[in-house]
Amino acid sequence: MHPAPTPSTGTYTPGLDPDTDAWFTTFVLENHLDYFAYPGEVATPEQVKFMVFLDDKERYFPCSEATFREVMSRDPSPYLQQRYLTALKHILDLIEATIEDPKERAYLTTLIKTKYAHETRDEIMIPSRVEKRLLRIFLNRTHIADPFQDTKIERNKTAATFLASPLFREAFQHIGDADMTPARAMTQVRTRLDHMAVRRFLSLLTAPEIWTGNQPCPDTEEAIQALFQKPVSGNAADAFFDFLGIPASGERHQGTERRTLLWLADESGEVMVDLALIRYLVNLGHKVAVAFKAGPLFSKAEILGTQEDPTLMEALDGSFFIRSDTLTKNQLVDILRQESDLLVLSDGTHEKLNLLLTSTTFARLFKEVDCIVARGPEQKNRLFDTPFHFTQDVFSICADTRGVTIDFNPKSPQAIKFSHKDLERKAQTIISDMKAAKKKGMAVSFYSGIIGSIPGKIDVAKKIMTVFIAHLEEQFSQTHIINPSLYYEPGMDADDLMFMWEIVQRSGCIDIWRFQTYQDIVTAFQLMGQKVPPEWVGKDATYSTGCTKEMKIAMEVQQVHPEMQIIGPATEKFMRRRDYGIGKMYDQRLGHVSHE
Repeated sequence: MHPAPTPSTGTYTPGLDPDTDAWFTTFVLENHLDYFAYPGEVATPEQVKFMVFLDDKERYFPCSEATFREVMSRDPSPYLQQRYLTALKHILDLIEATIEDPKERAYLTTLIKTKYAHETRDEIMIPSRVEKRLLRIFLNRTHIADPFQDTKIERNKTAATFLASPLFREAFQHIGDADMTPARAMTQVRTRLDHMAVRRFLSLLTAPEIWTGNQPCPDTEEAIQALFQKPVSGNAADAFFDFLGIPASGERHQGTERRTLLWLADESGEVMVDLALIRYLVNLGHKVAVAFKAGPLFSKAEILGTQEDPTLMEALDGSFFIRSDTLTKNQLVDILRQESDLLVLSDGTHEKLNLLLTSTTFARLFKEVDCIVARGPEQKNRLFDTPFHFTQDVFSICADTRGVTIDFNPKSPQAIKFSHKDLERKAQTIISDMKAAKKKGMAVSFYSGIIGSIPGKIDVAKKIMTVFIAHLEEQFSQTHIINPSLYYEPGMDADDLMFMWEIVQRSGCIDIWRFQTYQDIVTAFQLMGQKVPPEWVGKDATYSTGCTKEMKIAMEVQQVHPEMQIIGPATEKFMRRRDYGIGKMYDQRLGHVSHE
């Protein structure tokens, strides 16, 4: 049994104490979790906010609150030491099981223990990070790509054999007289049957012998039926079934709709049960994206297995594989619109769950779906035993031999989500206004200008644009001018805006597309009675990442609608900007510019 963590006097708040701030900075540096020190590996703060709701002073840490408090206390911690020893034992057991040569075994054992002593001396390391580093040393020194590969393949095969057996299928299809009581209507019967099927799949998670083979699998219909009776409890068991539209009562709620879930796979073997359940959810009309680990992590299900393990490949037949780790919002939305309702991707990490190291694609998908389903206690630990709130509702599904537990962690009530459907609706509202203006005989003009390309100056940029457009409206009659700055809402990132505006821009309703010039900016400051500040001197639409993308769109739209006019800087000058920084309102080339 692990020692309990020592009581904490409070949580970390930056800026209150220089010594504590320095210790926290050391903590993120030593754990290789600082974006500015490891920009190629650690997610930007903005990308993290796709998943974690943080206020301006909060800093996210990817461990339980108990572990973080122990680290920040800087006192000797039996709690941490016990977890460090558990990590060490995992690696030493691995050496013992895989290395036959006595000298090589002794060398690796000493090397691992030496590195372990160094990493845990100051008790500043997250235990899972210690384990990852020790595992990486083992893999690099032995050149064993995945020491658990055979185990994982065998577990998946064992589980698949059981699920495909006539015995299991007969037991699964069996319905007792009490199962349908008190269902009366056909729709109620169907819903009850769907509820029962999902519940039965969940109950299989209580029997690890189905995939480990350590004990005999249930070999009679009665034994399997006994499994089906294992309780499904927790604070969200009913809520989970309601969310899926299959309540136990059979009374489907009004407004129940097709859901999109991000399913965080856990262990090999049991992932076959997960996939059987997921296939059933897909047949009910839901869309499920299954996230695997990016590489070997003991017996965890990982993405390479989806390409090399015949059993896993067969279970995922017909699914859509998301190969890129750096999808844009538009690319992700295109994938979500595809016919395939079973998506497969890597989370981008070799860890149990570390949102600081997940891929851009994973972070965007986290933001886009309707809920997260976290499988297993280790992933639950990172999403429930934490002081942080997330941008999505999270269901946790854990199981042991006693039953299945489903818990719920609601998203932050302050989290603002703009799904692609929300943005499409906003775009259609703007298009309707444009069409109404054209029916009145008005010319429709779209104004593209700098909004977020000068870090920290969004409010000034919006004022410049609004003042200048008001000036144009005084000069022009019968002209409906779209001011993009009026449509920005807190919670929107640049990709959200570009997604929405591209729908508007390709609608064919624009007569005049005007791109901001430096003279426009000068005029706006003159109208405000101010001199042009140095950061605005010489700027025009060519400085803006969004405007650069929009000029490309404008040229394409003009090919379809040649009567549309384009006014502003010469097209060939739009070369300085290419892509937004992830989650930022300015170009990735300006990634380290101060926000002050």
